Amino acid sequence: MPELPEVETMRRGVASACGQRIVRLRWTRCALRPLAVRPNRRTIGSRVAGRRIVQVVRKGKFLALVLDDDSALVLHPRMTGLVLVEAPPDREHLRLELQLEGPGPRRLLFWDRRGLGTVEWHPPGSWRQALGPPRLGPDALEVSWQQLRDRFHSSRRAIKVALLDQARVAGLGNLYAAEVLFVARIDPRRPCCRLCDAQWRRLHRAMGRVLREAIRYEGSTLGDGTYRTALNRPGNYQNRHRVYGKAGRPCPRCRTPIARIVQQSRSTFFCPECQRD
Repeated sequence: MPELPEVETMRRGVASACGQRIVRLRWTRCALRPLAVRPNRRTIGSRVAGRRIVQVVRKGKFLALVLDDDSALVLHPRMTGLVLVEAPPDREHLRLELQLEGPGPRRLLFWDRRGLGTVEWHPPGSWRQALGPPRLGPDALEVSWQQLRDRFHSSRRAIKVALLDQARVAGLGNLYAAEVLFVARIDPRRPCCRLCDAQWRRLHRAMGRVLREAIRYEGSTLGDGTYRTALNRPGNYQNRHRVYGKAGRPCPRCRTPIARIVQQSRSTFFCPECQRD
């Protein structure tokens, strides 16, 4: 589930690891589904040991620990991954531990309940390209409204579906796409090619507003309780959701019952009255 606000919250939470030296990378014993690791565990361990973390960078939904030789350890939480500096929710799903030395936290942990996350090491100077085109489009907090329009306007896909394409714009997932479209008053079923400039501007403003607000409240911890901050605390933005997960409840603007539809096997929540554009 972690989307841009959750990964940005993780980034801020582990930023205190900057300046720390990685003493050892330890892959913990886990009988569950293993993480996807590239190139391989042995190579990653040998390349990062002894290196100092100089920067923690977020690109879309990816978190990069940039090292002092300009290589990077890139973590992708995907559905249930967490990056922590405090004790994890449990030991059973702990996947990776970086033992650190220096004035900050003593360890950095990667925990993943479902094992869908990935760990990648990129050689010096290559991580920026690896986390850019064609894999990732511009960040949802950095893209201009013109870029947003130009990257989508020729597509016949429904706008909600299109916004999930990380190669077009990076960071949005199912939850925040629904919230952004509600704030922008745009029907999630509308084809991208049928949006006018005024709607693209509204969408861009709504994207910045929703994402920054969600970061301020440290992300959304849903009913399963999986998402936690780097300090193993729940987020608070779930208490401010407008439409996500609220099918049948009154719209916060017009009191019309929130509708739920399925788009490409994912639930979409919207107001049939407010979101007619």
